Amino acid sequence: MRIEDSGLVVPLRPDVTTVGRGRGVDIRLDDPSVSRLHAEIVRRGPYVYVVDMGLSRNGTRVNGRPIARRVLEDGDVVSFGTARCRMGGIPREEVDPDVELRRAVAPELTRREVDVLTALCRPALSDEAFVAPATARDIAGELVVTEAAVKQHLLRLYQKFRIPEGANRRTRLANEVIAMGLVRPLPPVHVPQQGRPMDGRATNGVRGAEPRRPGPPGHTSGHVTAPGRPAHAAGRRAS
Repeated sequence: MRIEDSGLVVPLRPDVTTVGRGRGVDIRLDDPSVSRLHAEIVRRGPYVYVVDMGLSRNGTRVNGRPIARRVLEDGDVVSFGTARCRMGGIPREEVDPDVELRRAVAPELTRREVDVLTALCRPALSDEAFVAPATARDIAGELVVTEAAVKQHLLRLYQKFRIPEGANRRTRLANEVIAMGLVRPLPPVHVPQQGRPMDGRATNGVRGAEPRRPGPPGHTSGHVTAPGRPAHAAGRRAS
């Protein structure tokens, strides 16, 4: 693996190579967008695949595409956060990277479940680096439903996508959905000075951001939030 910033070439271990910013990893990337334990590169016979650990805020991409797990080919560019690395020396096999480790066929989803998944993955599909997926409260605010209803939808989605219980369950679900190509980046939404966005959709939320020009008292720049929760600013602020 060649680290593009430094030009350093690092050999992979025979089985599992850990990548991250922490001191205990096999390949250490000194980049603030890289998590301490960001990903693993696994060798199985002639095949090499990368696995995002689901612990990173900025995700893992292969040739620009967000992934959860993907077989690598010679020359692939793997991005850990914003740190780019190029793979080399991988034996050329007649294997389709999308087929070799293909996930199960996407389960049948209701329209509301698609809405929940889209809201869940919206931060990951913004123009910003990969961030944590939306919380149940964020999703409830965007879809104008109760947080309890969103949690029920998420429980059913965990079952449909076979996401086991444990830490970072929302992140693992978001990674799975993005890897299967079930959600796509959405165009920026114009937010008028008052009221909801022009097309009626909520905007990409960025936690802690403030609107550029505050409106009248109680005004939230068109982003509906749950009671008692600060409003989110749009991922791309209105001009």
